[in-house]
Amino acid sequence: MILGTFRTQKNQINDLTQKRNLAVKPLSSAATFQPSCCTPQIAEPPVNMSGMPRQAITLSRYEVMVLLGGLIVLGCVRLVGMFLVPLTDTTEARYAEIARKMVETQDWITPQFDYQIPFWGKPPLHTWLSALGMELFGVNAFGARILIFTCAIVLLFLLFRWVRQNLGSGAGLCVVSVLSSSILFFGASAFVMTDLVLVFGTTLVMMSLWQAMCAEAPRSRAAWPAFVGLAIGLLAKGPVALVLCVIPIALWALLSGQTRSLLRVRWGTGALLTLLLALPWYVLAELKTPGFLNYFLVGEHFERFTVPDWQGDLYGSGHERPKGAIWADWTLAFLPWSLFLIPLILKPSRLKSAFVSDRSGWLLYLLCWSLSPMILFTLSANILAAYTLPSLPAASILIVCLYSVIWSGADQSIIRVCFAGGLLGILAVWTIMVTLAHVQPDALKLRSAKVLVSTLGQIDEDATLYYLGRRSYSGEFYTHGHAQVIPDLSQLNDHIQALAVPLHNEASDLEKIADDFERIGQFGRHVLFYRSLPASEVKQ
Repeated sequence: MILGTFRTQKNQINDLTQKRNLAVKPLSSAATFQPSCCTPQIAEPPVNMSGMPRQAITLSRYEVMVLLGGLIVLGCVRLVGMFLVPLTDTTEARYAEIARKMVETQDWITPQFDYQIPFWGKPPLHTWLSALGMELFGVNAFGARILIFTCAIVLLFLLFRWVRQNLGSGAGLCVVSVLSSSILFFGASAFVMTDLVLVFGTTLVMMSLWQAMCAEAPRSRAAWPAFVGLAIGLLAKGPVALVLCVIPIALWALLSGQTRSLLRVRWGTGALLTLLLALPWYVLAELKTPGFLNYFLVGEHFERFTVPDWQGDLYGSGHERPKGAIWADWTLAFLPWSLFLIPLILKPSRLKSAFVSDRSGWLLYLLCWSLSPMILFTLSANILAAYTLPSLPAASILIVCLYSVIWSGADQSIIRVCFAGGLLGILAVWTIMVTLAHVQPDALKLRSAKVLVSTLGQIDEDATLYYLGRRSYSGEFYTHGHAQVIPDLSQLNDHIQALAVPLHNEASDLEKIADDFERIGQFGRHVLFYRSLPASEVKQ
């Protein structure tokens, strides 16, 4: 691979296959991948479920220490960032405020967009995690993020264990290093939103189904975690989780000719398990707030992606983008490792040889898994970069596998240097950004009301903060739901003490309020104005 050396085990494989009287084609420059689900039926078990050497990638002690050290530093930086980086508008602060309202109201069935207004846009699993974190650690950014971060750590551990089982511990360590340091995964690993929890579910599905199709005994229990993962996906983001898993599985089965392998899975029993875990909440949600299923299934899962400039969003506006932009989003999301695709593309013959000699379909499985979000959203107009996140675990494994197969010997010295440079570079970037977010937040232009609310609290802890024009979710979170909104200055009355004016409104509105309010300062994208009032005039 990138850091280690790839050992071709041709002689060992030949010896084993001779014992089994199997004809194995000689290897060229690439290793042969042949899991048990794709081999002829024989009495003895296969070499291992991927047909690859257990130690296809070997790392020196120094290289292991470098990777482990990098992972520890990455984890520490992300952990510190959970404390220092404030919740920002719009996405993270909105979901954190929804979770805070869940804690406050103790309504664990229906997330609330505002008090008494249900949030039908997403299922509540990520909200449950954030709300539980705040129950345990207090209503703050750390509490909202900690269980999302825990979910990311568990995902990395499960991915490492799965890759180690199929390719060896060296490959597992490399894969985890690549995934955890990619831009989108690092950011999402402690970001209050749906996507990280969704990826946990879809990754569990894809790993478990592969193991089930490679199991010695057909229809084994190896697939059961897949249906648990599917339930997690359905409770995290809805039916899109099912689509993101069906696309790669169906493509792989058709392109590899391994459709019969799907029969090794107990689909009926698994579907019942998924329904048992996920369906009760959907039923309770519809009973509690009728109309949820129609909006969520038709609006959020069909019209959002098929209707340009979709106006049906009850909680904001559609994210209209040029069709096909999801591919550019993926390239940016997987930085710096997406740049490592360039050398692979420049070696088409070796790349083709790797896939052709892979009779198991392992590489094809990873490729289909990697491409599934782009296949699904290429023709969609309303997309976000976060939609590419489910592909990153597979892309990390695929790039490690391809480098270990295509490069060997002296070629790897350059690869090791590039890999180390990429890892150190991304570590430096994230360390600088987390530091700036705490020391000089305005340098990053973070859309957060944390400092504004803190400043107002030092001036008058009893003053109610009003926003001019539109609500601020971070303002609501940091005021524990007390921040209010006035649509325009005509609603300004004698009871309002603190007013946050959008920066672009200040010039036109300043003269109207300058006589009564003191300009406290600029905080991000808002300017805070304050005036003292006699206790009798303060609105209760």
